[in-house]
Amino acid sequence: MTHPKRAITRDVRTRNPKRPGRAGRELEEAGWPEGTVRVRDVMTRPAVTFREGMLVGAAVKAMRARNIRHAPVLDDAGHLVGIVSDRDLRQAILDPALRDAFEDLDRTLRAQTVKDVMTWGVITTKPDALLREVAQLIRANKIGAVPVVEHDRVIGMLAAGDVLTAVIRMLDEGVISFPGRWGAEA
Repeated sequence: MTHPKRAITRDVRTRNPKRPGRAGRELEEAGWPEGTVRVRDVMTRPAVTFREGMLVGAAVKAMRARNIRHAPVLDDAGHLVGIVSDRDLRQAILDPALRDAFEDLDRTLRAQTVKDVMTWGVITTKPDALLREVAQLIRANKIGAVPVVEHDRVIGMLAAGDVLTAVIRMLDEGVISFPGRWGAEA
């Protein structure tokens, strides 16, 4: 006959850490899913992409129609060359020097391409990257979104809003359950 206390494992029975001196780390790993949530789990796919020759006016209309704020810019071969944001487009439309040079907004919109206003140095990520690492990258670089690239092709976008949606989902599901981390009493 088995002793009833032996049917319950030591770590459940005593709540002691498996390795002395590592209690905080083991509790943190048990309460935070940072090693399991990947970019592919929360990214928006497929990504809405623009060609570098697209006119600024068409890009503004496409962003409004699709309710997006960032779009990767591709060359004719389909390779990522930049990223354009709604802020880039607003600055191009409202820049006084450009309006004076072109005399009116309509001509500006017809003459400028996405290539003229996009950001060239694009920070990208892979779909297998940990969400926590990419969230830190977004925060550290003060950017709103990163293209997700696999085999030199853009397969999705991860925006700061996607990260917040994932955190809210984890809070709702009770996955994040370590309130002591933020100074609250457990």
